[in-house]
Amino acid sequence: MIIDRTQSPAYQAIQEIRLPTVQTQTLDNGMLLHSVAVQQQPILRLECIFDAGTWYETTSNTAFFAVKMLGEGTQGRTASQISEYIDRYGAFLELSSGPDRASLVVYCLTKFLPNVLPLIRELLTEPVFPEKELEDLRNITLQNLRVNYEKNAYLAGVLFREKLFGSDHPYGRSQRPELIEKLTRDEILGFYERVIQNRPFQVLVAGQVTENESILINRELGQLPVQGDTAVPAHTIRQEGDQQPVLFEKTASIQSSIRFGRRLFTRQHPDFFPMLVTNEVLGGYFGSRLMKNIREEKGFTYGISSNVVSFRRDGYFLIGTDVNRENTEQTLDEIRKEIRLLQTELVTSEELETVKNFMAGEFVGSLNTPFEIADRYKVILLDGLPADFLTTYIANLRMVTPEQILEAARQYLIDDSLQEVVVGGKVMLPDEINKVTKLFHK
Repeated sequence: MIIDRTQSPAYQAIQEIRLPTVQTQTLDNGMLLHSVAVQQQPILRLECIFDAGTWYETTSNTAFFAVKMLGEGTQGRTASQISEYIDRYGAFLELSSGPDRASLVVYCLTKFLPNVLPLIRELLTEPVFPEKELEDLRNITLQNLRVNYEKNAYLAGVLFREKLFGSDHPYGRSQRPELIEKLTRDEILGFYERVIQNRPFQVLVAGQVTENESILINRELGQLPVQGDTAVPAHTIRQEGDQQPVLFEKTASIQSSIRFGRRLFTRQHPDFFPMLVTNEVLGGYFGSRLMKNIREEKGFTYGISSNVVSFRRDGYFLIGTDVNRENTEQTLDEIRKEIRLLQTELVTSEELETVKNFMAGEFVGSLNTPFEIADRYKVILLDGLPADFLTTYIANLRMVTPEQILEAARQYLIDDSLQEVVVGGKVMLPDEINKVTKLFHK
C-alpha cells in the first residue's frame, strides 16, 4: 500500500478525559491525606504542603531559608548524614517555597516508605538550623543572585512583578542581596516556629499507593501534634494608577528584555477560560500571532510568548521577549497592534479550532504520570476549585467563542491598563551605530 503523503493523517479532537480520582482521608490528628493511586510502577511521591510561603513572612526571605534549612541538620543527624540516609534508599528530597505555600517532597520506591517516613517526621519536628550550613546556603544564594541580576530577563521579571504588586507585597517581592546579608538565624527560626512547627499541613501522595501506605503515613505524620491553622495576614496591593513605563538602562547590553502586562485574577474568576484562550491566540504557543509577527515576519526575536499566571489570591497577564535594543520600540508597537486586532476583529473559526485543539492536546500531554496528575489535583485542593475542574477543563475551553475572546481582549487588555518594563535600552548604542556606518561606507 502506497501512503499518500499529500494528505494529512486523520485526527480526532479531544473532547473529554478520564483521570484517576483523588481519595481524601483524615489522619488521626485531623490533617488531610490526599492519595492519587496509579499502580504502574513501584514508586511514589509524598508531599507535605504548608501555608508557609512569602505571604506569611514578616521578614523578607525567611520562608525560603526556613524551608531550605529543614534538610541541613536535625537534633539527631547532620546535613551529610541526612544526605547519606536518603541516598541509601535511592530517595530524593526536595524543599521549596513559593508565594503562597511551601513544600517538603520526597520521591522513593514504595517498599522504602517505612524507612523514609521517620526521616520526614524528624526534618519537620527537629531541625536545628546550624550556623555553618546557614552561612553556606546564604553564600550560595547570594552568588546565584549576583549571576541572575546580570541577566536582563531575570531583572525584567523582578521589576515587572514589583511594578504590578509593589516591592513589599508577597507577589511582588523578590530576593535582594542586601536583605539576605542582614537576615539572622533568629528571624529564620522565628518563621519556622510561627508557621511550620506544630502547624497543620496537607499530605499529597501519588504513585503506587495502597491502604498499607496510608496506614504507614498515619502512623508517622498522623501522630504529630497540631496546634491550629496559621493566621492569614492581609496584604495591600499597589493601586493601578501608575502606568509610567519602566526603563532600566544597561549601556553594555546589546539586547533588551521586554515585559508587558497587567494584574489579572485567579482561576475562580468567571472569565478565566475566555482569557486563557485569548492568551493562547495572542502568544501562548509556537503558532501564535505574536510569534508569527515578531519572530517569523520581523525577525526581531527567537521567541516571544504570553502567559496567564494564577496565584491563590491574585494573578497577572504577561508578554515577554528579548530583542536587539534598536528593535525595542517597534516590538512594543507590534505587540500593541496585535492586541488591537484582537479587540476589533473576531478570531476566525479555523484559527480558534486550531488553538483549542492545541490546548486540549497540551493539557492531556501534561497528565502522563501519576505525579503530573497529582500536581493538577493539588491546584484544585489548595485553591478551592470545583472538584470537576480537571474533567471539565477541555469542555470549558471548547465553549469559548470568538465573541468572548473579543470581549476579553477589550476588557482586560486595554492599553492604559498594561504595564511596560524594559531592561537594556530602546536605542542603538553609539558603538553599534559606528559599526553600521562603517559597513555601509566601505
